[in-house]
Amino acid sequence: MVSLLDHPHFHLLRHGQTALNAADLVCGATDVPLGELGQRQARDAALAWRHLPVGRLIVSTMLRARQTATTIADQRPGLRIEEAPLLAERDWGVWEGQPRAVLVRAATPDGGEGLQAFRNRIRAGVAAIAAPDAGEDPPLIVAHSGTVREIFALLDLPFRRPGNCALITLSRDDAGRWSATQPRTAPDTSSFNPKRIA
Repeated sequence: MVSLLDHPHFHLLRHGQTALNAADLVCGATDVPLGELGQRQARDAALAWRHLPVGRLIVSTMLRARQTATTIADQRPGLRIEEAPLLAERDWGVWEGQPRAVLVRAATPDGGEGLQAFRNRIRAGVAAIAAPDAGEDPPLIVAHSGTVREIFALLDLPFRRPGNCALITLSRDDAGRWSATQPRTAPDTSSFNPKRIA
């Protein structure tokens, strides 16, 4: 199988905000839904990037990622969604629900997932994604900040922690070097009123 990393482009999108994100608490493997703001962020992203060339959605099976991806797919009838359980966020064990300041990435928390195990899982998940068919637009991966961190490490890129519903496009040049756009978020459309348009 020709893998995703044999293709020169793909997109990453972090899921919308959850209540744990809003409180700056470790979300990890806790399978929480999008909050009200997260739902709005997903709608804004779906509208802002509805014309972005995307051949299929590759989605973590965690609820917050699936809800974000479903909102995007609603704007794109016929867009194929593929679940990717290996791209789920890291399990932080006893640190789940604690302030993010407690995280020590190199440590393995009680009941949690070690860094190397998480890294191996994400790399296996990326390797399992087939490259787009000839003529097919690049895929959009909807996942988590930890997933993005490990994909950046795999591609030897400096990590920029994306905000909720931030989009990143990755590209590979002819020499095999990868680059990434700055994470960008969609404009807030909550105050948009189409009746104001003359």
